[in-house]
Amino acid sequence: MKKKTMLSRTLSALTLAAGALLLTGCQTNAPKRDLHAYEAASPRSIVVVPVVNKSLDVDAPNYVLSTLPVPIAEKGYYVFPVNTTKMVLEQEGFYEAERVHEQPPEAIAKLFGADAVMFVTINKWDAQYIVLSTTVTVDFEYRLVSKTGEELWHNTQRMQYSPSNSSSGSAFGMLISAAINAAIARAAPNYMPLTVQANGIALVSGPNALLDGPYLREKRAKQ
Repeated sequence: MKKKTMLSRTLSALTLAAGALLLTGCQTNAPKRDLHAYEAASPRSIVVVPVVNKSLDVDAPNYVLSTLPVPIAEKGYYVFPVNTTKMVLEQEGFYEAERVHEQPPEAIAKLFGADAVMFVTINKWDAQYIVLSTTVTVDFEYRLVSKTGEELWHNTQRMQYSPSNSSSGSAFGMLISAAINAAIARAAPNYMPLTVQANGIALVSGPNALLDGPYLREKRAKQ
């Protein structure tokens, strides 16, 4: 009888322990964001400076830069036209994005009368060919700095795409189709959809996206 009682207690203890472990494993605590600096600065206008490029594609910065104003504006901020921004910076002698990123954010913000400066870096922008598949990857880093030089927000976003083979038929035909799709993706990777998607998650819809700007808040208040 004692053995059965001890066994029963042991099983009960193990059950409780397993339950506790299960609950612990299921708990997911979202990282807390320190919003004090952001809320104190309360930016209304953002100037997006030329993008630093760490990839081998010399055209990547212009492609990425062209996709940034829309999602930032969608979040309720005034965005200075990026082409005008680039032209003004060049008139000031800043032709390289790296030099712009090295400048004090306060000076850049003052030059445009902006509340904050958006810095974006391309960490990866390539297409890797492996056997019969090509994987296109984009990886970006975003930093928003106030006109007083304080970092208000930071985020990173990485996206990948591999063309799928949806053809039916013989195994040989599918191999040929896969090889063709991979060759096309390698020859002309379609980075733009990935870039737009990455910006959308990083700036608009992701867990660490920009806070809603004043114009979006005012629009919602009127509805």
